[in-house]
Amino acid sequence: MNLPLIPAPATTTTHDGTFVVTDGLGVVVQSPELAGLAERFVADVQVDAGIALFPGSAGITVLIDSDGIDGLAPAAGLRADGNASADERYGLEITSEGVRVWGPTAEAVHRGLTSLRQLISTAAADGTAVLPAARVIDGPRFAWRGLSLDVVRAFHGPDEVRRVIDMLALYKLNVLHLHLTDDQGWRVEVPSRPLLTEVGAAGAIGDRPGGYYTRAELSELVQYAADRYVTVVPEIDMPGHTSAVFKAYPELGPDEIRSVDLGNGDSLQLNTLDPGRDETWAFVEDVLDAVIPQFPQSAYVHIGGDETWGMSDEDHVAFVEKAAALVRARGKKVVGWQEIARADLDSADVVQYWLDLDVDSMVQNPDLPTPPEDLLPILVEGLRKAKYDAPKALEQGTKLIVSPVTWLYFDRPHADASSDPDQEEARKRLGLEFYGAASIEHGVSWDPVDGLPGIDSADQIAGVEAAIWCESITSPEDLELMLLPRLPGAAEKAWSHQTATDWPEYSARLAQQSPAWRNRTWTWLRSTEVDWR
Repeated sequence: MNLPLIPAPATTTTHDGTFVVTDGLGVVVQSPELAGLAERFVADVQVDAGIALFPGSAGITVLIDSDGIDGLAPAAGLRADGNASADERYGLEITSEGVRVWGPTAEAVHRGLTSLRQLISTAAADGTAVLPAARVIDGPRFAWRGLSLDVVRAFHGPDEVRRVIDMLALYKLNVLHLHLTDDQGWRVEVPSRPLLTEVGAAGAIGDRPGGYYTRAELSELVQYAADRYVTVVPEIDMPGHTSAVFKAYPELGPDEIRSVDLGNGDSLQLNTLDPGRDETWAFVEDVLDAVIPQFPQSAYVHIGGDETWGMSDEDHVAFVEKAAALVRARGKKVVGWQEIARADLDSADVVQYWLDLDVDSMVQNPDLPTPPEDLLPILVEGLRKAKYDAPKALEQGTKLIVSPVTWLYFDRPHADASSDPDQEEARKRLGLEFYGAASIEHGVSWDPVDGLPGIDSADQIAGVEAAIWCESITSPEDLELMLLPRLPGAAEKAWSHQTATDWPEYSARLAQQSPAWRNRTWTWLRSTEVDWR
């Protein structure tokens, strides 16, 4: 019998018998450092399943132990918090006498309690959950498992970001990559550059409201995530995607601002920071000095480096190399979009691989929408360069975060129909047609190693990260509709050691997640391809 867990665990053994979880059942911790985890688990089960557990009395036992986990390989890749000694492998055992959750670290125990949460919520009915007797030994395939969240094109306030963090935590994803700056806005405070938030944060795409996170709000978000073993990684996108910077500080921009109208209320900016100007680097240092302390758990700073339209290759390389050096000088490691591989990198840097598109086949595909005439040659040139980025990164000894458009860009339209008529209307306007629609099944029909050209081994991969860009997203409901039920599929690919996912079996596990989503008031696509509970 397959347990209704996402991601699928490494090993599962089921037995005859059951254990009943009901109101008043106790949670006992045998190590004091696990008390906070147990309290959060109790609170989560109350929300997910409507069952009121009680800390301190017998029923579910939680402890630090390494029983049985040594036979499971440690995670490949890199962690966003830089903790080389971290271990997320855990054990979960259910018998007719009770439940035991263990692991060698508090984080491992948290992952085990997350699996138990899922089992309780999927089995809950009328205040009771009957769990099958089973033993699970599990751990992640990759150490970096995340979501890149665009908070620029549509600003998502702290409450909505917390809801996203809760989604990540429920599916054992451990990185929230916040895309904090772009052409349409600036979302993080830099006290020495107040106009970044006074002017640069004022808007978003079209007439959407802007906004930014105060230092207090970011501190609370970063801690909220850390309490759930999610590391928040900041991205300051540069030297391109800087129109909000030039709006706030025109003296940093070029003499002539150039753009291409995209026909959707947005425009593509062809302007970049100039690496040959001293004021550029004074600005970059001010930003790094202000932003880095706001993300103390992150070992990395994401410097962007992508889509530097109109910039010479030489200037792009010069900018990336100096920006990376400034990050390293501040004790942080460098991560950037795949275009940074065109510069000389340190082997400790990380390259985020996203452009797996074949430009020649795209140009020849009559079914894809045609970009504006002025944009087409720019896109073609950029995509043709991109095919060399991943090989260059690997040649330099850097690892890749796998974020391919084809599989992990959640701004693709939903191909699955919804059983909800209102969602069918939303489905017509959500997502970028340029990428083509993708089904929920499509999202789990690949493998991070076997499915991508140029990658031969898990040793080349730092981790797996989905991305949600918000050009078409206008509300929290839109955001959640595009994230769910795709996010569990990304988690399946990032955590599970199964390289092939059987759709009927996965769909059955996915269907049983919906009671917890409903109880948390999350919006999700009611795909007609899934037999939701």
